[in-house]
Amino acid sequence: MSTYSPSISCTSLGFTWPDGTEVFDGLQIAFGPGRTGLIGLNGSGKSTLLKLIAGDLTPAEGTVRTTGEVGYLPQNVTLDTGLRVDAALGIAATRAALHAIEAGDASEENFTAVGDDWDVEERAAATLDQLGLGHIGLDRTIGEVSGGESVLLRLAALLLRRPDVLLLDEPTNNLDLFARQRLYATVQAWSGVLVVVSHDRELLDLVDQIADLRAGEVRWYGGTFSAYEEALAVEQEAAERMVRVAETDLKRQKRELSEAHMKLARRVRYGNKMSANKREPKIIMNARKREAQVAAGKHRIMHEEKLTEAKERLDEAVEAVRDDDEIRVDLPFTAVPPGRSVLTLRELKLRYGAEVQGEFELRGPERIALVGRNGAGKTTLLRTLAGELDPVAGEATAHVPLRFLPQRLDVLDDGLTVVENVSRMAPDATNNRIRARLARFLFKGAKADKEVATLSGGERFRAALAALLLAEPAPQLLMLDEPTNNLDIASVGQLTSALDAYQGALIVASHDLPFLESIGITRWLLLDGELTDTSEEEVRDLMASK
Repeated sequence: MSTYSPSISCTSLGFTWPDGTEVFDGLQIAFGPGRTGLIGLNGSGKSTLLKLIAGDLTPAEGTVRTTGEVGYLPQNVTLDTGLRVDAALGIAATRAALHAIEAGDASEENFTAVGDDWDVEERAAATLDQLGLGHIGLDRTIGEVSGGESVLLRLAALLLRRPDVLLLDEPTNNLDLFARQRLYATVQAWSGVLVVVSHDRELLDLVDQIADLRAGEVRWYGGTFSAYEEALAVEQEAAERMVRVAETDLKRQKRELSEAHMKLARRVRYGNKMSANKREPKIIMNARKREAQVAAGKHRIMHEEKLTEAKERLDEAVEAVRDDDEIRVDLPFTAVPPGRSVLTLRELKLRYGAEVQGEFELRGPERIALVGRNGAGKTTLLRTLAGELDPVAGEATAHVPLRFLPQRLDVLDDGLTVVENVSRMAPDATNNRIRARLARFLFKGAKADKEVATLSGGERFRAALAALLLAEPAPQLLMLDEPTNNLDIASVGQLTSALDAYQGALIVASHDLPFLESIGITRWLLLDGELTDTSEEEVRDLMASK
């Protein structure tokens, strides 16, 4: 690492997309040594900020300054499948020159290419081993490794460069449970500047501080994500209390203003009465009338000002209360009676080698977590159960209506609106009924008429989930493949609340253990060549032993 202290500084940062969508306007943020978890709602600009820091995007206004070399792992890692591992690690040229020197070619060009990096192969092997990739040879091609392994290879390439600043954007997406443990260990050992965007609670519980990006501003919270949640809960409780106080004050000010108007009206009536009776000289009565009007006017203005101030205090108090809406939906038609047979598998052999020996039965309303390494066949199994793939042998029989939500979220037609997509799956439902139910999924009014192609990642997921859960007949078996990938923490909470209302059987393939714990898993299945019953404790023990 460098002798100076690495850092990131963004000053008066402004950025707008070509379509005119503003992301930042005058953002001020700085990161010093330590691990920072950058969180926020989908669309708040987290990934955009990392790209600006990494130099992949150029700010419209303001400056980005970094001290030290920056390493950046983007959210979507795409590597040429024909690329060799050493090329992906960025050491192919150095390695070729090293081998040429060892073979007797002592040219200046080769020595220049090697520089001081004589132990490049040893460092590469050690880095790969640190990330659980010790079995991958430097001469293999990217096409021979899994998607999760390619993510770790990209991270290994960054670590070999020994950057001072490391930027990670949703690094645990597509990583299996075992690969995640390797990544956690790497993050925990990091001593430079690290900024990680993630919805992975276990990863965020390894950071030193949380930066909450919201509405173009950042709020800082010391400690891990769990500490952030506790601090936020206290903060929100105080904010909600202030709303109640402000509402009470507003009612009082409205009442006092009404009373002031009544007093003014009484004074006017009294003055008119005195004038009609002519009990005092006209000049005196007019003077008293003017004085009364001035005093009453001042009294009214004072109360109006107090009312305006009370409204402003209420607006400020309401603004401090977060409105991360939860999905609130009732799904009685998805219910499955306890013990009813939902799915039967017999001597099932899948493509790519995985199998289910003997007979396996799922009964309602079980909630099953399907876990296993990347490439073990979890997606293949779900696609086979959904009827998208034919098994090599054996049979899979569903006894209830089922729906499958794949990672790609391709159950929706991008050219149709949210309402139209749901209507396709519930053709007998009226438009009003569909809109009423979509409102529970936070698609209210005009939001339900948005084309799917224009939706954000979180909105698209909600629309896909709504289309499946509101389908007719109602699904009594729901299968989800890595549902929390690319969801922000608020969207994960929305998914959890929707699944709380779901009363059918559930199969979820996921590497996100905190999420699986939150949805009340009743049975754990491990796919490792064959499908076997396991437990959460055994899964964690297995990860720890790898």
